Amino acid sequence: MDALRDALSYVQDNPDRFWRAVTVHVRLSATALLLAMVVFIPIGVIVSRSRRIGPSLVAGVAALRVIPSLALLFILFPILGPGEDTARWALFVLAGPALVINTDAGLRNVSTAVIESARGMGMTSLQVFTKIQVPLALPVIVGGVRTASIEIIASAVLAAYIGAGGLGNFITSGLTLLDTRLLLVGAIPVTILALLAEGIFGTLERVLAPPVT
Repeated sequence: MDALRDALSYVQDNPDRFWRAVTVHVRLSATALLLAMVVFIPIGVIVSRSRRIGPSLVAGVAALRVIPSLALLFILFPILGPGEDTARWALFVLAGPALVINTDAGLRNVSTAVIESARGMGMTSLQVFTKIQVPLALPVIVGGVRTASIEIIASAVLAAYIGAGGLGNFITSGLTLLDTRLLLVGAIPVTILALLAEGIFGTLERVLAPPVT
């Protein structure tokens, strides 16, 4: 309890530094997630419609998961230099597997009978995709966004190692100085942000799920 009280006192004594770190962390996470959604969800759609190369592409994207987040940052660091941009691109890559795999799975798992019924009603391929497949696949796709968002928020802590700032600055300083107070100042907000993302996207996932009959 003393460490928690000390952490709260630190935030009260240094509000500007704390909220600046929160802002950087949220900005990094949100922009990386949005960029990843724009790029990787369409890739997932393409993969789901290709029976020949789709499984190979999914396996290739899934292989990115074996690369540690910190290693990815250090790979990009010599190319892009220090700062937020390098961290953002690393987080972008990190989000790829969850988005591609879930988009592919969601679209592939739409019942063939439902698709054939829609075509029998005279729907075009585009109408079947936009009005049948996408709505039915959305809960699974949002599940991928939920997973990606949590991975990004947690991994954004490591951005501090390449000078990108964020809440990771408090955590790395706490580890270096063996200061539990600073560790909590960074770790508690990161946990709260991850829980918020889980709650928001988890709720959206349940709302979009088709009713059970």
